[in-house]
Amino acid sequence: MKLVCSQSDLSTNLSLVSRAVPSRPTHPVLANVLLQADAETNQVSLTAFDLSLGIRTSFSAEVIEGGAIALPAKLLVDITSRLPEGKITLDDESGDNTGEGIVVTLKPKSGKYQVRAMGAEEFPELPVIESSEAIQLTTAALIEGLKGSLFATSADETKQVLTGVHLMVKQDTLEFAATDGHRLAVLETTNKHPIDSNEQLEVTVPARVLRELQRMLAHSSSEETIALYLDPGQVVFSWQNQRLTSRTLEGQYPAYRQLIPRQFERQVTLERRQFISTLERIAVLADQKNNIVKVSIDNANQEITLSCEVQDVGSGTESMPAQISGEDIDIAFNVKYLMEGLKELPSSEIKMHLNQSLTPVVFTPLGGLKMTYLAMPVQLRN
Repeated sequence: MKLVCSQSDLSTNLSLVSRAVPSRPTHPVLANVLLQADAETNQVSLTAFDLSLGIRTSFSAEVIEGGAIALPAKLLVDITSRLPEGKITLDDESGDNTGEGIVVTLKPKSGKYQVRAMGAEEFPELPVIESSEAIQLTTAALIEGLKGSLFATSADETKQVLTGVHLMVKQDTLEFAATDGHRLAVLETTNKHPIDSNEQLEVTVPARVLRELQRMLAHSSSEETIALYLDPGQVVFSWQNQRLTSRTLEGQYPAYRQLIPRQFERQVTLERRQFISTLERIAVLADQKNNIVKVSIDNANQEITLSCEVQDVGSGTESMPAQISGEDIDIAFNVKYLMEGLKELPSSEIKMHLNQSLTPVVFTPLGGLKMTYLAMPVQLRN
């Protein structure tokens, strides 16, 4: 195998796929990146796979002699990222008689680096889904949905199904949902490529995988179409010259729609940025103890007051105007949960819907995207 490619192409694509290389591989070959060079198409593809997450990407190069080989990922990333810009020749010298097995030589403008490699046949195949028809999604809808849901997933590995985002594909909409048991984010976006089927397709994808997808899509055009393939236990996202595969999370995802109250006794309309900046100031004190902020709703003055009192440290209180319907109430939240959700609501004004001091509180944007953020209040200890 022999090829000539640019340093930037090799380095960029290597760093992209290397995110699927496990830090503690269960098998030596998994610490490698599979490089496949095709002399007919002059394409080089790189694949990394930790048996759960798989990433494949390809780029153009001058392929003098085709072939495939498994190269040590970390070493290769570290070397190529430090090489000067320009052409690199990659040569597999397994044909020599040194008795050292497979040795790959990298030749930049000046110098020469040799790396021990493994045979491509040892590298596990990426899962392929042939049975299902591709669901077409737009990049814009996918990015929007991930941004508004990923932050609410659980980090607790014992609640396995909650460590992912639940994606529901309906005829012409996509619904993203995430919850960690304390809060819930549900976001609905329009899909420009309606599916023919009347049935809903559902899948729960690990948050870690979707963060990689989000990172990979950051450089794509918003109009680009992504093909989604679903199979029991497996999901594949495929676009242009990139492909991401992942195991899905097993188990029944909670019936989250049932958690959202249908009617509310109180409603408060607030300017979102002002609410966030006020919370950020009060959070300085809340962070000193238990992250709890108290929200007092005052109908007569049409304002809300945020306050925090930390014994032996100090206290803070700040008010801001609001449009309030319903009776006065004091309610408390974990300030971190409140801010994380409010930062993702995509509008200048938001509406807070609530009933009692310990029942779920729902935040929605005014106009624009259909997003619901539910936060559970916490008990105020006097």
